[in-house]
Amino acid sequence: MHKPPRSFWQIWNMSFGFLGIQFGWGLQMANMSAIYEYLGARADQIPILWLAAPLTGLIVQPIIGHASDRTWGRLGRRRPYFLAGAILSSLALILMPRSSALWMAAGLLWVLDTSINISMEPFRAFVADLLPEQQRTQGFAMQSLFIGLGAVVASALPWLLTNIFHVRGISADAHAIPLTVRLSFYLGAAAFFGAVLWTILSTSEYPPEDLQAFAHAKSEKSGLWGNAKEILGAIAGMPHTMRQLAPVQLLTWLGLFCMWLYFPVAVARNVFGAADQASPIYTEGVEWAGLCFAMYSAVCFVVSFLLPGVARRLGRTATHSLCLVCGGVGLISVVMIHDKYVLLLTMAGVGIAWASTLSMPYAVLAGSLPAAKRGTYMGIFNFFIVIPEILASLFFGWIMNHLLNNNRITAVVAGGVFMILAAGLMLRVTDEQSGVA
Repeated sequence: MHKPPRSFWQIWNMSFGFLGIQFGWGLQMANMSAIYEYLGARADQIPILWLAAPLTGLIVQPIIGHASDRTWGRLGRRRPYFLAGAILSSLALILMPRSSALWMAAGLLWVLDTSINISMEPFRAFVADLLPEQQRTQGFAMQSLFIGLGAVVASALPWLLTNIFHVRGISADAHAIPLTVRLSFYLGAAAFFGAVLWTILSTSEYPPEDLQAFAHAKSEKSGLWGNAKEILGAIAGMPHTMRQLAPVQLLTWLGLFCMWLYFPVAVARNVFGAADQASPIYTEGVEWAGLCFAMYSAVCFVVSFLLPGVARRLGRTATHSLCLVCGGVGLISVVMIHDKYVLLLTMAGVGIAWASTLSMPYAVLAGSLPAAKRGTYMGIFNFFIVIPEILASLFFGWIMNHLLNNNRITAVVAGGVFMILAAGLMLRVTDEQSGVA
């Protein structure tokens, strides 16, 4: 099918939903470990409390991707999933800060992560569906732009509510979730739903070239076993480029997950000096960590404009490798920082890596995928995001307890080492569209 080039504003509209999706991710990553500690969790318990979400993602992502490949209706192919995920995610965001026990927060994280994936998974295929090859790097970079912008606001919301809007509501109860966190999640729910709805209403999709053949193929392979066989066959037949990208993604996301798990609580305890979560200094530290996350997201926003040009000069694989090195150096340097303002600077490297992680691997991958199975393969590709989350959830608690002495800063540094290793492996990846290895 011939796909005419899209204007800047058309690419803007098709990517705008990621602004809302990132509100969900940003609030979750900046606040969940602290929420668990507010509810009484120890440092070595935090990884296992994150386990349900990636386990669900491992199952949900390829199913949603496969289902969206085989869907066509009034809303199109991918947009029905955008809408369903947005509704469920918004409800989970409203309920999350009302958690009164660890099991409740962990269960809602499960629901939230699953719901975000229902919206997000088809978005990756959506860009590849609508844009010609020469615009795909720009399309995925635009997604990174909105992810960065959404995360800036979402990560900084508790700090903004406290310091700019002077919201107060710290309870004497050590296990109470602060009012600023609760309000941030409510605002995030509205932003998530509104941004996704904008993309649904502003961007239409191309129908299958032959609707009758599409319906016939769908009916031939319907049923649980037929769908499962098709997904398993796709896993067995992964393109060569996807196999090369797999270890890069595994190490990158293991590094990011170490940061998300422990950076906020590490800042509160190691930089601000809070003895426990009952201290007002602890809340200040977690809010400042959210501001640090906003910093790396702001850098992501800026770098997203520059990445397509850099990729044209260096190639997409070399560009991504360089960006991952910047992220690794940023995380490793945290161990030497004791000033909260200098801590903001370390996040610049993380922001560069984050912008590239959200665009370059997908741009490289998209050119190697068969058009009829883009959603399925994008779902399978995210195995290499959730598997490191599962590994961290299962084993990092033991590592924290027995090897790292529950030192949260050391866990963040380990994340930087994983990113450096991923950068080395990225140089081995072949970009089939550009011929750059």
